[in-house]
Amino acid sequence: MNETLQLRTRYRVTSADTDMHARLKLSALVNYLIQSAIDSAELLGFGFSELKKEHLFWVLNRLTVEIYRPIKWNETIEVETWPKDIERIFYIRDFIVRDAQKQVIAKASSAWLAIDLVSKRPGNFNKEKMELFTRLKDVHSLEYSPEKLGSTINKGYEREVVPSYFDIDLNKHVTSTRYVDWMMDCFFSSFHTVNYPSFLSINYMKETMQGEQLGVMHDAQDPTHHFEGFNMEQDKVAFRGKIIF
Repeated sequence: MNETLQLRTRYRVTSADTDMHARLKLSALVNYLIQSAIDSAELLGFGFSELKKEHLFWVLNRLTVEIYRPIKWNETIEVETWPKDIERIFYIRDFIVRDAQKQVIAKASSAWLAIDLVSKRPGNFNKEKMELFTRLKDVHSLEYSPEKLGSTINKGYEREVVPSYFDIDLNKHVTSTRYVDWMMDCFFSSFHTVNYPSFLSINYMKETMQGEQLGVMHDAQDPTHHFEGFNMEQDKVAFRGKIIF
């Protein structure tokens, strides 16, 4: 049974997923992880379609990723993922990314919420499905939980973004990967030329809708960079992030 809980999916890195130096974009790596999580959940019977029957939907709340080398254009990589445990209201899912030689090139852990469609508050699905989330609680990718980020930024807005049509996903809010792009866009091209991220943590605090203005703040404490996105329409923090190069 444990083997069926661990899904392995192969991806070929296309040019659309890379930067101008033919390296996998951080947001594209996050997208591979999310797509693998979606496929795994569907196969195990608690995907988006099944949760909708229980008036619930999945929301990614926290993600922490360690990256051990740049991933390049045309590489074939394998993402392994499994549901690991339940921590209070969070459903923990881990990931391991391997290259064609089976070398581990990234590891990640994520925390998800099952949100009630009506109340928009965390809920639970039936006990039989919940049991699947604890069978592999001793199988770890990272040896720690996805990071909870506190507020560490006191400076003004560095840049402002207004989400447009193609920033929005099927839940009609800003898709998870766009926040990663907005953080990475805080750097000049010359910085990216000589730097590649080795670590990402991001917390999704509040959904952002199309047309809502977001102020993205950035505080550099090399090699660690902290970010906070403030939704000016809602007067709330939308996300917090940390990237290490």
